[in-house]
Amino acid sequence: MSTPVFDLLIRDARLEPFDGPVDIGIAGERIAAIGANLVCEAIETTDAQGAFASRGFTDSHVHLDKACILDRCSICEGTLAEAISETAKAKADFTEQDVYARAARVVEKAIVNGTMRMRTFVEIDPRAGMRSFEAIKQIRQDYAFAIDIEICAFAQDGLTNEPQTFEMLDAALADGANLVGGAPYIDLDPRGQIRMIFDLAEKHGTAIDFHLDFDLSPEKTNLPAVIEETVRRRHQDRVSLGHMTSLSAMAPDEVQSLARQLKAAGIAVTTLPSTDLFLNGRDHDRLVPRGVAPAHLLAFEGVLTSIASNNILNPFTPYGDASLLRMANLYANVAQLSRRSDMQLAFEMISTSAARIMGRDEQPIEVGSPADIILIDCIDREQAIRENARVIFGCKRGRRTFEAPRPSILRA
Repeated sequence: MSTPVFDLLIRDARLEPFDGPVDIGIAGERIAAIGANLVCEAIETTDAQGAFASRGFTDSHVHLDKACILDRCSICEGTLAEAISETAKAKADFTEQDVYARAARVVEKAIVNGTMRMRTFVEIDPRAGMRSFEAIKQIRQDYAFAIDIEICAFAQDGLTNEPQTFEMLDAALADGANLVGGAPYIDLDPRGQIRMIFDLAEKHGTAIDFHLDFDLSPEKTNLPAVIEETVRRRHQDRVSLGHMTSLSAMAPDEVQSLARQLKAAGIAVTTLPSTDLFLNGRDHDRLVPRGVAPAHLLAFEGVLTSIASNNILNPFTPYGDASLLRMANLYANVAQLSRRSDMQLAFEMISTSAARIMGRDEQPIEVGSPADIILIDCIDREQAIRENARVIFGCKRGRRTFEAPRPSILRA
């Protein structure tokens, strides 16, 4: 028999559920062979040196259009209202070139941190116009070799009070936006906005992603309206909610009850720990509430959940590096998780579960599956979360997309 020749060979990788190191042979865009000490030839070879092989991560909630604008905004109060106001003023001056440059900066950081799929919200309204949307469409095209980007046409500043925004969202959905979203808590008529967003989703056959209940006041929740519309319009498994920080102010039995309603309605939830920690609890001078939705408790009840970046280097979140492992590690700290199974769940919420929110059921790394692989400098998912491990290699559809070699200690 002739010796197989692979386009890319990854040697000595750790891969679940194998006990020992394995080699992964890639031909074209697919995995062609997996086994210990494969006898083969390869055009390119990467030595994993025992690193953990995994599918790339999915960032199910990020704002590329308003990232990296700290230099043009002021943060005095650190509140949600201030962040919205400062960003609204800044985006009036956004240009396509400006948005492209800032988005590219974040996307490239995301790629080298192992992210291969991303859902970005893009604000579309009379102030932003279509400039940000055009820039992010170009980003989606230019970086498709390494990352799949989904665009959510988003109404940040209200909808019922601004009919022109509705028309602009409609146009964006007809011109390449993948789904639609809104922030009912900003609108003068939250339920009215929810209905309008569902109207757009029905017209264009898309999913929906709301920013919802972004406060610590469960009594003001807009969740019943979303559940009602989801069920009435048979939109189950196509609705996602970001933030849901009001859940952090509920008793465990109330969270459990709501989780069962979310599960029955097929509604997913994304927690955004960095932003929610920064903006919530500003009216407390001690024992400051965390304000982070307990996504792990929802997941225990069968709700589809994820952990995501949200904003990066702007008034909503004045820090960030687009690392989902860092975000999952932060969530594990905030939620006081400790068990091995908890760490594995946190890993799933930036990988398989997050991908499902974007409508993708990821295949395991196995023969015949897509050659989308990252290598993490750890032995398994648990260590990846506990140690905020480094991502050192990535390939998308069988093509290398980045390498970030391990650091070396230079001894005397």
